[in-house]
Amino acid sequence: MFIPHNRRSIRLKGYNYSQSGLYFVTICTLKKQYIFGDIENGKMVLSPEGIVVGQCWNEIPEHFPNVVLHDFVIMPNHIHGIIEITDAETAGVKQLETSSNVGAKHFSPLHPVHTPQSLASIVSREQIRPTGTSRTVGSIVRGFKIGVTKNIGFSPWQRNYYETIIRNDNSYKTIVQYIELNPAKWEFDRFYENK
Repeated sequence: MFIPHNRRSIRLKGYNYSQSGLYFVTICTLKKQYIFGDIENGKMVLSPEGIVVGQCWNEIPEHFPNVVLHDFVIMPNHIHGIIEITDAETAGVKQLETSSNVGAKHFSPLHPVHTPQSLASIVSREQIRPTGTSRTVGSIVRGFKIGVTKNIGFSPWQRNYYETIIRNDNSYKTIVQYIELNPAKWEFDRFYENK
């Protein structure tokens, strides 16, 4: 007998995940596999895949100009990071590199610029990101995961991610401390598995 799988959302019902605020995200590897490196003497030593993860994380604001990155750590089988969504909007549209630089790093397709004649000479042959791109925490995480997958050639990710809305300074300080101490306390981490 076939029983359909019901996925229960772990998001806060009715919450607008595109609104300004700080969000603590945790993204795990598929089946908690150690892909991003190892902990040696309380410090994370990145694998080539782990290096790509760091590069793609640091590029998030290039794709989402309303995002500011805070503390972040790569662990053997997961990452933790704080994402801040701001109210900052770019005037009009964000101009990107020329088409010769388009590659797997880009999280959404690029389209030619269509501008009034007065701007055509300034942005001729330039391209821009579509203006309708979602700016939720989910779309940021999805774009990041896609970028890593394209750059390493396979998807290391589990299907979902965890997020916490950071509501005050005490919570923020506690999470920052957790991120900073995560490698040193690896054996006590809930994602730790003795290989």
